[in-house]
Amino acid sequence: MIVLRIFVENKSISRMKTTFISVLCLLISLGVSAQWKPAGDRIKTQWAEQIDPNNVLPEYPRPIMERGEWKNLNGLWQYAIVDKDARTPQTFEGEILVPFAVESSLSGVQKRIDDTKELVYQRSFDVPSTWRGKQILLHFGAVDWKADVWVNDVKVGSHTGGYVPFSFNITPALVTKGANKLVVRVWDPTDKSFQPRGKQVTNPGGIWYTPVSGIWQTVWLEPVGEKHIANLRILPDVDRNILKVDACVAEHDETDMLEVNVYDGNQLVASGKSINGESVDVAMPENVKLWSPNSPFLYTLKVALTSKGKVVDKVDSYAAMRKFSTRRDAEGIVRLELNNKPLFQFGPLDQGWWPDGLYTAPTDEALRYDVQKTKDFGFNMIRKHIKVEPARWYMHCDQLGIIVWQDMPSGDKNPEWQMYQYFNGRERVRSAESEANYRKEWKEIMDYLYSYPCIGTWVPFNEAWGQFKTQEIAEWTKQYDPSRLVNPASGGNHYQCGDMLDLHKYPAPEMYLYDAQRPTVLGEYGGIGLVMKDHLWEPNRNWGYVQFNSSKEATDEYVKYAEMLYNMVVKGFSGAVYTQTTDVEIEVNGLMTYDRRVIKLDEARIREINQRICNLLNK
Repeated sequence: MIVLRIFVENKSISRMKTTFISVLCLLISLGVSAQWKPAGDRIKTQWAEQIDPNNVLPEYPRPIMERGEWKNLNGLWQYAIVDKDARTPQTFEGEILVPFAVESSLSGVQKRIDDTKELVYQRSFDVPSTWRGKQILLHFGAVDWKADVWVNDVKVGSHTGGYVPFSFNITPALVTKGANKLVVRVWDPTDKSFQPRGKQVTNPGGIWYTPVSGIWQTVWLEPVGEKHIANLRILPDVDRNILKVDACVAEHDETDMLEVNVYDGNQLVASGKSINGESVDVAMPENVKLWSPNSPFLYTLKVALTSKGKVVDKVDSYAAMRKFSTRRDAEGIVRLELNNKPLFQFGPLDQGWWPDGLYTAPTDEALRYDVQKTKDFGFNMIRKHIKVEPARWYMHCDQLGIIVWQDMPSGDKNPEWQMYQYFNGRERVRSAESEANYRKEWKEIMDYLYSYPCIGTWVPFNEAWGQFKTQEIAEWTKQYDPSRLVNPASGGNHYQCGDMLDLHKYPAPEMYLYDAQRPTVLGEYGGIGLVMKDHLWEPNRNWGYVQFNSSKEATDEYVKYAEMLYNMVVKGFSGAVYTQTTDVEIEVNGLMTYDRRVIKLDEARIREINQRICNLLNK
């Protein structure tokens, strides 16, 4: 117990009140911190030690469209696990640290739920008085999987889909004075239904990991006017030297004007305007700076919405001038290109899992760390495997110069598997509900990530997991976003559609198929295992595709495979993906341990051979 005495002598009442409030806030803060602690005894990252439950992931969560005013709702919420469709409880089981999934250590709970249960969250919040007269949006970075939301016992919306942000205008439900009550109910059947779930399973083992349920990205409030910019869709056209900006505007009139100003640092270098809902086509300067892994230049954008001569909304954004394409080279091999020049795209398979936060990195520094280490290892690309990241991860890739191959998280059940030939079997037929949901979530993921320059390739299917209507899905993906490449079926069940043929081969690289009409890539190989004692998820259960006993042995094997790959580039490989960035749960085939505390292989040797491979096609 802490006993507080405040002695006042010759001090004003206002001074006394200020002091009391300050001390009280401090004590409350200390009390909250003392109540929360990570659950369980598994390994953790160094960043887990830095978490302040009063200031969790405080960074602005949507860097591609930033406003100055917002309020973070991360922190300690009340929670309860109830039977599906049961009434919202009057009392709760305890506190959960948002936005960490209920199964994670950093949630402070570390409990599993199944398809018969729902997770209920509750907290209160105040709306700043300076926001009076504004429309208030409630944003969720991501909730896995089905979310129903109430404010002051008024239902404000529902959402399905575990990987994309969503928001509701909650203005009519708010009270004019005092605190507002927010309740969120989440149902997540994991692998008991058809929804995209990636590598989450109810019984983890091998390449399958712990389930993730509930809120796992930042929750926040934002004030806007009735007329406001709801979304930006940014498209660079390198060949025409134009930057195209489309804005989705809420409650707009046709005469409202959209203005885009483009800056190089603090210098205005280009601008454009439009009315009638038209896109703004900004003519970029003749000496335009192109984005690439070696020179990841980003232009700053300032976008303003004007109505009747008055600015009613403005947002900050950024863009890059870059182009992804393919072309046949002088030797007759179809290559991946960046900015109309051949580039061998080489990177690790990145699962994006954390031993303490599961789907959620403990801090933004941790989130950036994996991208930075990928760069340090000499790679120029990441294949984001069967998961979608928070927006700031893609910003870090944009800033550091990393191309991203973005997978669609898999779901439903699998068809038969063919790997060494073009597919001649029967594709799986999904139910109408399952197919509609896949199409909905895939489109939402593409919409969410469209404006981030780093995205170079869309990957709708991996190793036949949930694969169906391959040609139709690949064609739709390309039609919906012609500015990126489409890898239609990574690893198997191949069709002659999309922009590339993607082979998987463990552990050593091998070109067992070749496509003369499309780039041929090695979408997965490697998986070299090395056990690091004291850095294991499960000390007595771990595996890699091959395993070695020392860092030197594992590094030697990596270099051997890399030299084999180097010699295969001239024969036709145009990209490759090494498995993998980090150990994950019982997988010990990472370049780093799961807790990110140990670089397992010789970084300098890895970087040297990786750079040779990345630069092989440079003319």
